[in-house]
Amino acid sequence: MELTTHDFYYELPEELIAQTPVEPRDASRLLVYSRSRDRITHAHFYDLPKFLKNGDLLVINNTRVIPARIFGHIEGKETLFEILLLKRLDYVRWECIMRPARKARTGSVIKISDELSAVVEKVDDYGSRAVRFEFDGVFEDILDRVGNMPLPPYIHEKLKDKERYQTVYSKTEGSAAAPTAGLHFTPELMQRVKDAGADFAEVLLHIGLGTFRPVKAEKLTDHEMHSEYYEIDAATADKINAAKREGRRVIAVGTTSVRVLETVADENGFVKPCKGDTKIFIYPPYKFRCVDDLITNFHLPESTLVMLVSALVGREKTLEIYETAVKERYRFFSFGDSCFFTD
Repeated sequence: MELTTHDFYYELPEELIAQTPVEPRDASRLLVYSRSRDRITHAHFYDLPKFLKNGDLLVINNTRVIPARIFGHIEGKETLFEILLLKRLDYVRWECIMRPARKARTGSVIKISDELSAVVEKVDDYGSRAVRFEFDGVFEDILDRVGNMPLPPYIHEKLKDKERYQTVYSKTEGSAAAPTAGLHFTPELMQRVKDAGADFAEVLLHIGLGTFRPVKAEKLTDHEMHSEYYEIDAATADKINAAKREGRRVIAVGTTSVRVLETVADENGFVKPCKGDTKIFIYPPYKFRCVDDLITNFHLPESTLVMLVSALVGREKTLEIYETAVKERYRFFSFGDSCFFTD
């Protein structure tokens, strides 16, 4: 039977969508599901080292979110435009989403501040725009002054501390959204993970807002996945390949790490240093080559991320686990609680 988008639907009360992050970061709840034992354990994220094994390798995404949400006007007009930066095309050009889209025509010049203006150069078939920015100075510095954190559309509360939408290990700027599975880590917890005999390896994937776009196609095979830029360096590749050779677990922290690893892995699960763009779409009955286990948040109904989890855990079991999480009043989505799908 061919799977449809609706096969990944579940009921979620709106009050379970987390609007603010918990403090401290690792105080969030952790649902641990053992696939071999078919057993759920309820814990907290600070308990994570208890569920790890000596030699485990946790692969984290070290991308850093940019303040990619900016606002401006066309000279002499009252319309307020919202511009969301998706992907850098070159030094001055970005792929963007703009609202109201119908008024953001080719050639429109939008003044954002005294330092920054945007010129719409091209509208693509999917409604995004190629925008050329005009500025005097360093673009990143200006963006830091005028930009806002691009929180997902289901978060309505204002974020008091911008760093709370960054992982503590974020390094390379370029994402329009946070790799939210990593938001639960603190430096102290990462040290406790190492003390338990596990280790970390870093990959990079710049997350675009396509990750929040709903799947509109009824058949999964008709859905076109968004493209995201990734990098994996030699040090990380060596760590992963050593773990695969020695039969140690490779645990992806977040679906973004999964996308990198499964994009670059060969049929035996080994990887090589490389960079590029990935449009990988993982859904049942996908067979994982590199990733053994997964730490991730709870994802939107009918989303590509629920489909990815279902490929690892099974569709019916995933929906059963989500139903349990709803009954247990777990907090959902970006600032919500976490799952560890283990062996």
